[in-house]
Amino acid sequence: MLKTCTFTFMHLCIAFIVAYLISGDMFIGGAIAIVEPLCNAVGYFFHEKLWAKRKARAYAKALNEAETWLEDNQITINGLPRG
Repeated sequence: MLKTCTFTFMHLCIAFIVAYLISGDMFIGGAIAIVEPLCNAVGYFFHEKLWAKRKARAYAKALNEAETWLEDNQITINGLPRG
């Protein structure tokens, strides 16, 4: 948790410095330093959901291919016929 907090603090500082250097305005620098990480957090949430769906589809595909291979090769599991 400490690492997450220090990374967040560093991110806010960098965002503020970059925005301040570009705009020359401390208020704009501060506003961007707050808004930008919040936008990233929302984006990360949806990215994780999409990534989880991708992994689930890949797992389902691999499982289906394994089951098809077992059936095609008439392989039984624990001596029980497939199917």
